[in-house]
Amino acid sequence: MENIFVTNEEHEEIARAVLVSVFPKGEDPEEHEASLDELERLLETAGGESFARLVQNKEHPDNATYIGSGKIEELKTLCHTGGCELVIFDAELSPSQIRNIENELARDSEGAITVIDRSMLILDIFALHAVTGEGKAQVELAQIKYTAPRLIGKGKQLSRLGGGIGTRGPGETKLEQDRRHLARRAAALERDIAEMARTREVQRKQRDNTGMTKIAIAGYTNAGKSTLLNRLTGAGILAEDKLFATLDPTTRKFSLPSGNEILLTDTVGFIRNLPHHLIKAFKSTLDEVKYADAIVVMIDASDAQSASQLEVTENLLSELDAGDKPIIYVLNKCDRLEGGVVFPPNVLGGGKNIAMISALTGDGIESLIEKLEQIASMGKRRVELLIPNSKLSMIDIVYKNGSDIQIDYTPEGAKISVVLDTASIGRLSQFKVGE
Repeated sequence: MENIFVTNEEHEEIARAVLVSVFPKGEDPEEHEASLDELERLLETAGGESFARLVQNKEHPDNATYIGSGKIEELKTLCHTGGCELVIFDAELSPSQIRNIENELARDSEGAITVIDRSMLILDIFALHAVTGEGKAQVELAQIKYTAPRLIGKGKQLSRLGGGIGTRGPGETKLEQDRRHLARRAAALERDIAEMARTREVQRKQRDNTGMTKIAIAGYTNAGKSTLLNRLTGAGILAEDKLFATLDPTTRKFSLPSGNEILLTDTVGFIRNLPHHLIKAFKSTLDEVKYADAIVVMIDASDAQSASQLEVTENLLSELDAGDKPIIYVLNKCDRLEGGVVFPPNVLGGGKNIAMISALTGDGIESLIEKLEQIASMGKRRVELLIPNSKLSMIDIVYKNGSDIQIDYTPEGAKISVVLDTASIGRLSQFKVGE
């Protein structure tokens, strides 16, 4: 059997895999094919390549092997023909299903075949791209919690938490001997993540105190979020044509033509069928969307699946309690289009607040900046205040919610010129002067 791992000084291990899915009656064929296309791109991002696809037309997945015994034999033949030691299911498998499938594939075979599901592949990519301590800890904890139950029945083999696609992360362990160790490790990671979440909360409060408008750049993975942040701020973060090329959020300050300053945050990308447990695992990271004042929703206008990808994005924003925030819809990669955007504008917030750009070339960026300017100035204006010495504690409101603050302390009190939002102006209305 051909070795699916190719290793030399210039290349990482390349795994050849068979992609498997169940296509029930009534499902949209285009959506099903798009999901498999996405699974293949996930595999490529993880460093592997697809040898073949196996689709089972079945009303309901088989409880034991997901695709049934007949298709298992067909899968075994494909693996043997292509020298594949990896099978990836476009679904979430139970521990018993993984065990049963691997046992069936191992019968009369020369070697073991590893079976993983969509979530395990995504976790592998997260492990590959996590850079910060928080990101790495979140990935490791998610892998332990999700993968450990799926390692039942591995005997004396090493745990799958080691090398190769679907396995990156916390390192190799003998699961039977180290189950208590994994539990202790998970508890330690939870404590570390909680501490880092508190640090992130402090950072958020510090950003709140600047009075600058906070805008999160959200959207489907590979829509161009990092490229846009680089274009506007020169952030210099990784921007590749891959799924989940960046995992950790990055915040940068951007000065608008008016002189107003805003904070832009690049967030982790969304994807179809992102499991709820992954959303929970990355809660502190995804909260950057929740605590933003407004959201830039990036859409890859050149992707034929852009409409369904937008639906995924909006559903996840709603799940994160961020669906009611002001939104700028950005149709990106317009430089790749021929014949205009094939996208119904009325889907995008009733056709309002849309910018058509190419973050890569810079085309259309000026129109986006104008819309960012409108968001930043929404409800904000400059006021002059005189806060008497007996009420100087009210200056906290100015520092917390204001920007471009100028203070002159006089015998009468603090004379302040500041840009404030409507709510803060109302709280300080008794101190306004010159109106």
